[in-house]
Amino acid sequence: MLGARSAVVSRMAGMGRQREPRSTGREPRSSEGERADKVCRSCGRRIEWRATWAKNWDDVAYCSDACRARKVRPVDRELEESIRRLLGERAATATICPSEAARAVAAQQSAASEAADDAWRALMEPARRAARRLVAAGEVEITQGGRVVDPSTAKGPIRIRRAR
Repeated sequence: MLGARSAVVSRMAGMGRQREPRSTGREPRSSEGERADKVCRSCGRRIEWRATWAKNWDDVAYCSDACRARKVRPVDRELEESIRRLLGERAATATICPSEAARAVAAQQSAASEAADDAWRALMEPARRAARRLVAAGEVEITQGGRVVDPSTAKGPIRIRRAR
């Protein structure tokens, strides 16, 4: 009786094992590190390799059609400069919120025209994109809860600090 019970327990113990994922065979022959270094010129997110890009992987510059259409606009450069300026005005270990850069740029734009007080809200996603581009350039780091996070996958509130 004990022998049968131990056989059942040993079979159940094997059920929890996980298998190694299989290779699809569609991945490029380059190493994982080479693919991880490719960053979208517009949004600053990591570009994931796709089988359709296998022939022209070296020419891929944008992660999506939306980023290709958006590119980097003058307001995006203003946001990058605003992030650099705000960090430069603070202590070396200080952080800023992307909303501070968005508010600063919106204030500059509203001085030139009559814009609503909430114009900075429309600049929040562009400010996050600007921060991701600066991370890719090695100028800043994005943190959540005091820890550096991957800008491509960070969700929720973020802070920006100088690269250490």
